Amino acid sequence: MDQAMPHTVRSLSAQLRGLGVVPGDVVLMHSSLRSLGFVAGGPHAVAQALLDAVGPEGTLVVPTHTPENCDPAGWRNPPVPEAWWPVIREQAPGFDPARTPSRWMGVLAETIRTWPGALRSDHPWLSFAALGSQAPTITGAHALDDALGERSPLGAVYRLDGKVLLLGCGHDSNTSLHLAEWRQESPPRGPRGASMRQPDGSSRWTTWIDVLERGGDFELLGADFEAAVGLSVGPVGSATARLMSQRALVDFATDWLATHRSTG
Repeated sequence: MDQAMPHTVRSLSAQLRGLGVVPGDVVLMHSSLRSLGFVAGGPHAVAQALLDAVGPEGTLVVPTHTPENCDPAGWRNPPVPEAWWPVIREQAPGFDPARTPSRWMGVLAETIRTWPGALRSDHPWLSFAALGSQAPTITGAHALDDALGERSPLGAVYRLDGKVLLLGCGHDSNTSLHLAEWRQESPPRGPRGASMRQPDGSSRWTTWIDVLERGGDFELLGADFEAAVGLSVGPVGSATARLMSQRALVDFATDWLATHRSTG
C-alpha cells in the first residue's frame, strides 16, 4: 500500500479546507471512494470529513439517481427482451425517497443519503439528497418534467451559488453540466417513464416529456472550462480533487454547448 499513514477525518477535512471548501458552503459532490485510498473509518469517516468542512451552516449534496427505474425500452447495459418491458413497467416497485437505494452513484452518495437528517428529492429517476441547513430548499421541489433543469436541485444549487466537488472523478460525472443542456434554446425532448409509489403504497407507471440528456462531450467541455476559467485542484486523501463554482461552470457550459453542439 502506497501510503505512509491512514487518511483520517481530521486529515481529509483539512485537505478539503485547503482546496477551498469553507464553512457555510453548499457543495454538490461526485466521488470515487476507491480513489481516496485507505481511510480510517471508511465511507463513514469521509462523510464526516465533508460535513466538518462545510460546517453546521453548510450543506452537502449528492446525486442519488435510480437509473434502473426508467423505461426498459431504452436499456442498453444490458438490454432486456421486449417481452419483459410490460412486466417491468407493471411490477417494478414505485420510487420512494426513503426506501429506494441509488445505483451507480457510489458508496459515498449512499452514505450521505442514509445519514440521519438527510433529505431527498422525489424525482423517480434523477433524485438528489442533501444534508445541512439548505437541504429543504434544495430537495423540496423537483419537477418531474424538469429533472436536471431550473426546477430541480441543480437549479437550487445554482441559485444558492454552490460549489461542485469532483472527488477522484472527472467531468464525465459532473451532473451540473446537464443544467446547461436544459438551458439550451431548443433542447431535444422525448418521452420518459418510471414507476412511482402512490399514497396508498401501490405502484404506478408514469410517463412524461423531458429533455434528452447527453454527456459524451463533458470531458472536453470540462477541460475547456478549466483552461478558460480555472478551478481549485489538490489532493484529498490519495485522490485528485477539483472544486469549482457551479454558477461559473454552468454559465460557461451553456455558452460552450450552444457553440460546439450546434456546429457538431
